Amino acid sequence: MKREQHAPQTPATVFLHRHQVAYSSHLYAYEEHGGTRVSARELNVDEHAVVKTLVMEDEAGKPLIVLMHGDRKVSTKNLARQIGVKSVAPCAPETAQRHTGYQVGGTSPFGTKRVLPVYIEKSILELPLIYINGGRRGFLVGLPPRELARVLAPRPVECALAAA
Repeated sequence: MKREQHAPQTPATVFLHRHQVAYSSHLYAYEEHGGTRVSARELNVDEHAVVKTLVMEDEAGKPLIVLMHGDRKVSTKNLARQIGVKSVAPCAPETAQRHTGYQVGGTSPFGTKRVLPVYIEKSILELPLIYINGGRRGFLVGLPPRELARVLAPRPVECALAAA
């Protein structure tokens, strides 16, 4: 954190409090299209431990959330095969916001407007600590992945590809 600020209250932090999840708050200067590279740099953490919340849809338009390492991308082909659908594709930003209630760049898997199925890259669960969006641009929360697994019950998948 560059300067001491109070963490914002968001639907995600309300959800975490309600489920008694202990977390740390991390504010940073958000950069448009900076992604996890910027947040990892600003927080001085490994980008592999910064988890992206990606909103996608299957071929029938059913939304889902994929949690992926910041330094990896999703093989939509492998994901579709593992979850038993024909295809998966990222949502348009306005569609993602409609499904989750969050602005793109500030999407959290916690406290979404609608309860969506959550899939997590299996290796994320092996990390000691992850940093994931807290429901606002420039705001991450740090927590053990076992706590995320406890409150969201995500389905583990293996669909990571090296980022270009």
